[in-house]
Amino acid sequence: MAKSILITGGARSGKSALAERMTLGLGRPAVYIATAQAFDAEMADRIAHHQQRRGPEWATHAEPLDLVDALARTDGDRPRLVDCLTLWLSNILLAERDWRSEADRLVAALADQAAPVVVVTNEVGSGIVPENRLARDFRDAAGFLNQSVAAASDDVWLCVSGCPLRVKPPLDGTPVP
Repeated sequence: MAKSILITGGARSGKSALAERMTLGLGRPAVYIATAQAFDAEMADRIAHHQQRRGPEWATHAEPLDLVDALARTDGDRPRLVDCLTLWLSNILLAERDWRSEADRLVAALADQAAPVVVVTNEVGSGIVPENRLARDFRDAAGFLNQSVAAASDDVWLCVSGCPLRVKPPLDGTPVP
């Protein structure tokens, strides 16, 4: 099994920039699997900013729904970065797909990769309980997805205010319960 790394954190915590550095540290050139969709001008600007920041060392594959397929198509000798799981989950929910089976497929696919995969996700469980059912359902689904991918990953990092903190395995080598 290739190395798999999950990077989580809040909005604008620096997790994407950290993930890009880590991915390039695993080999160059690298593959960027983008899950975002530009439904409005603001999101189109965000996507353009990410693309500008990455530069020519990256081959970009836009895949808002079929992430398992994208991992299979891009597996080989180059490291891949998936950015991000929570946008992918939103896309899955909006497409009215079964997110639990998609999550299970993703976890199984990560174990079969020949080349390293770095995955970015948002930590959504640190705030207050959302006021509406849809938001609570999303938070719960994201929490389940993040836990599943973290359990399947070799390393897990939390990014806080641009500072990475290694969560799994701990720095002292103590097994995580």
